[in-house]
Amino acid sequence: MAGTIIVIPARWASRRYPGKPLARIAGRSLLHRTIDAGRAIGSGARLLVATDDDRVAEEAAAAGAEVVITSPDCANGTERVAEAVAGLADATDIVVNLQGDAPLTPPWFIEALIAAMAASNDMAVATPVLRTDPGHLARLRADRAAGRVGATTVVTDARGAALYFSKEIIPHGGGKEVPVLHHVGVYAYRREALLKYPDLPMGQAERAEGLEQLRFLEHGIPVACVEVDAAGRDFWEVNHPEDVALVEAILKREGRD
Repeated sequence: MAGTIIVIPARWASRRYPGKPLARIAGRSLLHRTIDAGRAIGSGARLLVATDDDRVAEEAAAAGAEVVITSPDCANGTERVAEAVAGLADATDIVVNLQGDAPLTPPWFIEALIAAMAASNDMAVATPVLRTDPGHLARLRADRAAGRVGATTVVTDARGAALYFSKEIIPHGGGKEVPVLHHVGVYAYRREALLKYPDLPMGQAERAEGLEQLRFLEHGIPVACVEVDAAGRDFWEVNHPEDVALVEAILKREGRD
């Protein structure tokens, strides 16, 4: 992983969960735990936190992470990562965006993305997806039933490229059980595609879903979906305050501090 750059975009002013990066997860901040998840991919990876808030910057520095201060006008994490990377003279061709609400991300999810990008020079953007099991799918449905905007699902074409991402559960099975892919909040980009992103106008689908990755699709830039195996680990993001207890329970059950 030498030469890899991992950027964690973290903002204070989350619409659904203000102050989320500093939420306490079993004694450590969500941001600190996400930094630990990024470090777990092994030696040689450069990791930095991109933020527009002094409180978040102080927490990142306390966790030993490099910090880049970005504009408060960034519309989403991808724009924030792009701004951070644009200011780096030594940025590599592949950049990883590890979203700050995904502390349970196993290192092999990130490694799989980097490997997929390295194996295909034509791949501009890649992201991991998990095939849901019954328990995982039940949590997705519980969020929808409670009216909570939570995890994202995706449908892909025969080659594994994303057709559409949604905060709804897709595809609609019409009463039948169909495979559902949970989109994991990590991205790998070619530097050229990443730096182009802020200049692309936001499209109707991105506005409607509130999903930044749809901007790539709306402008004809494919997003490769790399199916990963949780290998017995449970995966969930912290999308709203109710998820804190769930993530803490997963950490306790799996014996992770």
